[in-house]
Amino acid sequence: MTSAAPALPRPTVRPARPEDFDQWRALYRGYAEFYRVDQSEEAAALTWSWIQDPAHEVDALVAEDPHGRLTGLAHYRPFARPLAASTGCYLDDLFVAPDARGTGTADALLARLRELAAERGWSVVRWITADDNHRARARYDQVATRTMWVTYDMAPQEG
Repeated sequence: MTSAAPALPRPTVRPARPEDFDQWRALYRGYAEFYRVDQSEEAAALTWSWIQDPAHEVDALVAEDPHGRLTGLAHYRPFARPLAASTGCYLDDLFVAPDARGTGTADALLARLRELAAERGWSVVRWITADDNHRARARYDQVATRTMWVTYDMAPQEG
């Protein structure tokens, strides 16, 4: 007779707090490395200052394991949807520490965003991911609807 592995406790999802900076920074560094983005400490500090500023649109959730270790982050903000005459939630960044993948951390962060959207009257939670982010996309396909939209970036006019 084989016994099933014990279920891992689901992480606690909560807003990021000032004392989370060092652990948040380690996670955010991992996120930047995953997407091969050179991120300066100054840029990370600016992002953190936005998160800590109640007047700024960017906010953050963190996932915390039972030992107080942060295992994931989600940066999000409201965005206007003129055609729908509504406000949505844009999920800018979602990252789970590699050793915490498969523990329900991403699901917990997405579930909390879904709850926040309902609480705040937001009409949708939207995000993009890299085409080759196969593991995440497999999960996203289970919890959200892939849209037909293609994303473009245009640089500001120079000079």
